[in-house]
Amino acid sequence: MSAAAIVLAGGRASRLDGAAKPLLKVGGRTLLDGVVAALADAGFEPIVVSGPPLPTARPVVRVREHPPFGGPVAGIAAGLGAVAAEHVALLAADLARPAAVLAALRPHVGELAAADAVCLADPDGHAQWLAGLYRAEALCRGLAALPDGGRDASLRALLRGLRVVTVTASREAVLDVDTWQDLDQARASEETT
Repeated sequence: MSAAAIVLAGGRASRLDGAAKPLLKVGGRTLLDGVVAALADAGFEPIVVSGPPLPTARPVVRVREHPPFGGPVAGIAAGLGAVAAEHVALLAADLARPAAVLAALRPHVGELAAADAVCLADPDGHAQWLAGLYRAEALCRGLAALPDGGRDASLRALLRGLRVVTVTASREAVLDVDTWQDLDQARASEETT
């Protein structure tokens, strides 16, 4: 499947005291570099990073929502302006195991023929919207229904009306780093693998 990718890296990281969350390190590299590397290794092109200008080891296309900190939907809107692919992966920059996310999604790519998106869910059934594959046209349709280009809109509002298939994945696969405890957990599990 030919697909682009948008990595959302523009949050405030309020539960991490405002730290530059995508630049926190797990396994010897930043979270952002881990996500970009997993996408590049899986053949996604282009890889668009939506957020402030953060350093990456591999080349990426950089975009930023205007004004900054408009939320993930505004970041997605900015990213979609830089891609022309039929399908797009949406991944958060704080995923601790992005290769596991892509491996869990890969067997379900064919479901995009009848659905607008395939996203992972944790074992408790909570959908992880920023660990998914989407039809770009469906995202554009969802954005068109929102005011202000999606600024301050929720992901739930963006996806309202879209046919989303959720796939249960392990808690380890969908681990994202929102707190210092999450970071410790990601680092500890990296050391044991």
